[in-house]
Amino acid sequence: MNERPKKASTKSTTNVHRRASKQINFRVSEPDYLKLAQSAQTLNLSVPAFVKKKAQGAHLVAPKIAAKDAQAITHQLAKIGSNLNQLAHHTNQGGQVDPQALKDLQNEVQCVWQQLT
Repeated sequence: MNERPKKASTKSTTNVHRRASKQINFRVSEPDYLKLAQSAQTLNLSVPAFVKKKAQGAHLVAPKIAAKDAQAITHQLAKIGSNLNQLAHHTNQGGQVDPQALKDLQNEVQCVWQQLT
């Protein structure tokens, strides 16, 4: 009476939903792994994803902007866009736009542009 219901095996059902059904495992030395890890980190990939892409012959190019820098620039652009929307809304309601506000916005755009070049 205290029998537990048997659970369905997840191993056989897991492979059914995978796109790639075969797995390859191999070992590398510590220095080789560190090189792979550094290259993967530069490309913002995991080590397995990096190795798989390289094995498939993909030409991987390092991004020109680091991930943290891209995130900061995205945040700055969002703030600029918000300010621009506020100015446009104010103008469309018949209000006057302060020329200094436009100059400040232009300076912010120039600052972001300099970060990208």
